[in-house]
Amino acid sequence: MKTPLAEAPTVPKTDGKDDTPVDHVAPDAEPAAPTAPPRIYQSACPALLSGQVEGKLLPPISDKQCGAQSPLSITGVLVNGKLVPVSGRVTTSCGVATALPAWIGAIDGYLFAKENTHVAELLVGTSYMCRNVNNGTSGNLSFHAFADALDIIGFKLADGRTVTVEAGWSDALSSEGRLLRFAHDAACAQFTTTLGPEANAEHRDHLHVDMGCHGKSCTARLCE
Repeated sequence: MKTPLAEAPTVPKTDGKDDTPVDHVAPDAEPAAPTAPPRIYQSACPALLSGQVEGKLLPPISDKQCGAQSPLSITGVLVNGKLVPVSGRVTTSCGVATALPAWIGAIDGYLFAKENTHVAELLVGTSYMCRNVNNGTSGNLSFHAFADALDIIGFKLADGRTVTVEAGWSDALSSEGRLLRFAHDAACAQFTTTLGPEANAEHRDHLHVDMGCHGKSCTARLCE
């Protein structure tokens, strides 16, 4: 009787590759696209674009309740074919900047006709400042708080004189007094608000000008 042969062990077929399962490795993820910065919506100023004023557009100002979307830094004003420097690191609005050339031009014309000299520099005290009217602890915000007002303390003249509101206003018949009163009255034609030493004690040493809205249609003017 033949003894049956034991079955030969089954040898798995192989093609030379390792069939051991391995964990799936995901390909490297693509880097996220950089997030674009938010767009800043500002308005260009025609007076700056045309060269009527010298300066640059500043970033928006946001300071509590105060601020301006398109403030300008103004360093000079084109007057009768020449650039008149503006002192005081002026930060203001397009509306105020646009009114400056005609106003300073009128003053320059007055000086040439009356005294054979010219405006050499515009002296500015306060421009943008986050504060209330007349620096009050309460009440309405000043137009300075919106970069929409300037305080003019005086003028340097081409003949070497410096005329300031504080020193020159009191004598209305002097050369300086007449110049400052002409400047005040000329400002009333270009700005919606003009306040001088005769408005109140707060303005004894400067002319305040702004482009604030007066009246229902914003066409009324306040001139004191």
